[in-house]
Parts: sequence; C-alpha cells; structure tokens
Amino acid sequence: MKITIRIDDIAPEIDWRKFGRFKTILDKHGVKPIIGVIPENKDSKLKISDEPEDFWEYVKRLQNDGWVIAMHGCNHLYTTCKGGLFPLNKKSEFAGYDYKTQFKMIESGKKILESHNITTEIFMAPSHSYDKITLKALKANGFTGLTDGFGNAPYKRSGLIFYPISLRKSRSIASKRDGITTFVYHPNVMDDKDFENFEKLFDKANVVSYSEFSKYNVRSRNVAENICEYLIAKVKYIAVRTMNYSN
Repeated sequence: MKITIRIDDIAPEIDWRKFGRFKTILDKHGVKPIIGVIPENKDSKLKISDEPEDFWEYVKRLQNDGWVIAMHGCNHLYTTCKGGLFPLNKKSEFAGYDYKTQFKMIESGKKILESHNITTEIFMAPSHSYDKITLKALKANGFTGLTDGFGNAPYKRSGLIFYPISLRKSRSIASKRDGITTFVYHPNVMDDKDFENFEKLFDKANVVSYSEFSKYNVRSRNVAENICEYLIAKVKYIAVRTMNYSN
C-alpha cells in the first residue's frame, strides 16, 4: 500500500517552526504532500506566530515545487453541528447550510486564492464535514476532487473524484495490496513524539508524493458503499469520543 501525506490548516499565522520541522522530514525523503490552504483564516486557534510577509508567494513556490494545494474551506470556522456525509466529527463550516450560502462561501474562497495566483480544483473540508449540497456547490465552482473518504484508490461520487484517507494507519502500513491512501497530519499540534513517529513512518511504509494518485484508475462507487462509508465514519467518531472520555 502506498501512503501519501496530507497537511491540514495552512494559514499565515500557523506555528511555522513546527511546519518547518515537518517539511524538513518530507524534503529529506523527497515526498511532496497535499496541503490545505485556508483562503481567509478566522480561526483564532490557528493564529500562533507572526505572519510572514511572503506567505502567499511561499505557498505558490511550494505549488511550483510539486506540492499539491487544496482549498481548506473558506474561513475555517465551525458554525454548524453537522457531520454531513462523512461524520468523523460533529461540526462543520459547510454541512447544514443551503445551496446559496455554501456556493457563496466556496466561490469567495476560490476568488481569494486566485487573487494570490493560487489555483486548485481540489477541496479539503475542515473536520472532513460536507454534505450533498457542498458537493453540488463545489462542482458549480469548478472543483473536480476532494481529499476525503475511506479507501485504497481514488473513486468517483456525485461527479467528483475522492482521494481517500486511511481508516487505520497501522493497517494501511501493513497492507501488501496494490493501493494508495492518505495519512492526515496537523503539524500545529504535533509534539516531539509525534515528529519522531512521523520520521519513523518512512522506514516502515512506502510513502510517496500525492501526485501518485494520478497513476490509479478512478473507480465508481455504488449507494451501498457510500452508506457503508458513512456508517464506518460514524462508528469511528463514537469510538474516538468514548476513548477521550475514558481518558
């Protein structure tokens, strides 16, 4: 199983020391990830350090260097308690709103990125939460894919291509089958142990650049598979919540 890397929550005032540490490991192994860039961050939790003057130029340089850019929501604010079609969490920036509202948020985010010379057709939903209306609004705004869902190969749903994330990292690492999935990381909240484990990943897994997804055929998904994915995500949400309460 091939493993790709996804970095969430890229904004001007993130913890750049931790981001640099994460990037150094990727550069050492020649791996280009996908990163979720927030068009206009309003999440105070992601305002950690001073904003570099060349933030948008830096993002563009990463893109030119082979890093894949995804639009990570619009403002990264959770204003509904909806898990949507992929309920790994029970909060959303999009799920639960009507089409007009979601269309305008997505349109606004895309225009902000384009004003900084950043173009992308891939969307990364904050907290993995989106609904059927989100998918419709994404298509109407020219998006072709999302980095989400479970699986070991890209699949098509509602006219969009989904590039899946791993359900269980240990199982993905141990798998010998020919497939590809994504490990999700949030460098802003990683500690020394997390960085050590990330470094070790390259010794025990076949970690590749995100562009490797393009080498796999996109399969279709039926209704039963979509329902199964929803139920698995829901069970994982409950399991994580239960574990957190017990700790």
